[in-house]
Amino acid sequence: MKKKEIDLNMIEMFANFKASKNIDKTTLISVLEETFRSAISKVFGSDKNYNIIINPDKGDFEIWRNREVVQDNKLEDSNSQIALTEAKQIDSDYEIGEEISDAINFASFGRRTILNIRQTLTSKILELQNNYIYNKYKDKIGHIVTGEVYQVWKKEMLILDDEGNELILPKYEQIPSDFFRKNETCRAIVIKVDNFNNNPKIILSRTSNLFMQRLFELEVPEIQDGLIFIKCIARIPGERAKIAVESYDERIDPVGACVGMKGMRIHSIVRELRNENIDVINYTSNISLFIQRALSPAKISSIKIYEKFKKAEAFLRPEEVSLAIGKNGLNIKLASILTGYTIDVFKEEENDDEDIYIDEFSDEIEDWIIGALKNIGCYTAKNVLEKTKEEIAEQADLEENTVDEILKIFRSEFEK
Repeated sequence: MKKKEIDLNMIEMFANFKASKNIDKTTLISVLEETFRSAISKVFGSDKNYNIIINPDKGDFEIWRNREVVQDNKLEDSNSQIALTEAKQIDSDYEIGEEISDAINFASFGRRTILNIRQTLTSKILELQNNYIYNKYKDKIGHIVTGEVYQVWKKEMLILDDEGNELILPKYEQIPSDFFRKNETCRAIVIKVDNFNNNPKIILSRTSNLFMQRLFELEVPEIQDGLIFIKCIARIPGERAKIAVESYDERIDPVGACVGMKGMRIHSIVRELRNENIDVINYTSNISLFIQRALSPAKISSIKIYEKFKKAEAFLRPEEVSLAIGKNGLNIKLASILTGYTIDVFKEEENDDEDIYIDEFSDEIEDWIIGALKNIGCYTAKNVLEKTKEEIAEQADLEENTVDEILKIFRSEFEK
């Protein structure tokens, strides 16, 4: 193997690596020098008197040995010293005590040493590359990445990013109706990055709630700007989802902003999630009202909350029960996940037919008062009459004289 061929092979390998793997110049030079010095120490016993000049931009390197000129009979170390006679063969002007530098022929290291250098460098470069991938993606956990589908297997899918790094999308992290072909573009969220034995493994997901949240952040500028907040998400990937949003700015309608004009914003997300049906609702800390909204499109008549057991009982008209439960029980299941309460739905009792919805009293009671009563789970006159005056005043934040007037109106209705 000729010196020129060796030099070209060594530098070309690392020049190509640097260009494709984004290893910085300083690190590349450091790795090369460290490896060469290790080889020099093994071949010559020491590397202290060697200068290694590496220029990856030009694709070349040089190794220079510095030796002191000594008398012929006082030569003790041929690696750090050179006899005067030999020095004068290089240049007749050399004198004892001067330093002479001569280039080392890389090929003189021997074939075995050169192969060891290549193997060592390959191993170190691979380690650097793996560290680069790990450090890049550990900071991307929870963020959306886009890649090209390279291979589709039964249990997982291999995706390549724009640098050719391998990303794994397991089958259980895919939406059931997902169907990708090779060379298609795929978006997913990074949920896990392992680095076992310095072999990074990047795991993606399209079923994570966080994936849906990030899609909303991309599509809804008000979320990016911090004007709308996503409070919680309940999702059955590919089928149906409920998302609760809130805004502290009264001028902003969070639900309308998320849906977009003519539904354009949410339709973009629905398409990405394989036509997953998404309900966007207004969040409230009032658990009674929150459960009512979570059970939409069903309209509940009354509700009982058992705070200690995180349980709620919702009473509905017979025709509303099926809406509350939803197809295959999805609506009530998602509502329970979203609110954190176990929800049971019941048909209204028969004697409730004699009850009256408080909306029918809008000509006698102001709308904001009716809204306050609904917020505490009172949707009918009997719901209100079942509570004490003190409970209504405290829970609905109403003046006692206002509560007295409300109770008077409802009682007089039933006395009739």
